[in-house]
Amino acid sequence: MSTAMIVGIAIIVVIAVGIAGVLAMKAAQRRNGLRGQFGSEYDRTVQAGGSRREAERELLDRRDRVEQMDIRPLDPAARDAYRVEWARVQERFVDTPETALSDADQLVRRVMADQGYEPQDYQRRVADLSVEHSSTLEHYRAAHDISARAANKEASTEELRQAFVHYRTLFQDLLETGGPVTAEATPQTEAEPQHQTAAGDTSAPMKG
Repeated sequence: MSTAMIVGIAIIVVIAVGIAGVLAMKAAQRRNGLRGQFGSEYDRTVQAGGSRREAERELLDRRDRVEQMDIRPLDPAARDAYRVEWARVQERFVDTPETALSDADQLVRRVMADQGYEPQDYQRRVADLSVEHSSTLEHYRAAHDISARAANKEASTEELRQAFVHYRTLFQDLLETGGPVTAEATPQTEAEPQHQTAAGDTSAPMKG
């Protein structure tokens, strides 16, 4: 083998290693970016899909789909109106918890629609919310699970209360467009007297 051929092979190897390094770096950057944006949803999607590449493709597709929507924050008047409506739904929890829970779910959907999310089934709503609201996505899943059992009269009053708190956390996140979220307020039960706040919201200290 001539010296020129050896040099040529060496150059090809160096170029190949360099290309592989660049691709690996880009893959790592993409992975870190997706993890930063989707949080625990990244790991959940990887586990569900069985392939990291397919899972990342799914998350990228979600992001692309949401970017095509006209997602926008609510104007101050709309936010105030929704907060008032939420307070009314929360007050109804005392007498009709199942109905109040259903109303909370519908209110969350209306907020999403007003913000520009397209009407979809539950799984698509979860996927779309994961793009910008991954930090509260598990609250939505938990609330939906309890609501499904409540429809079959299989959820306790305490579980209904927990589901309402989960809905409230997502509701706040949607209204605040990713701002700090707290779940200090919970729906009332007959054993928990109502407390009227300055804002007109009814709440009680969260148990445990």
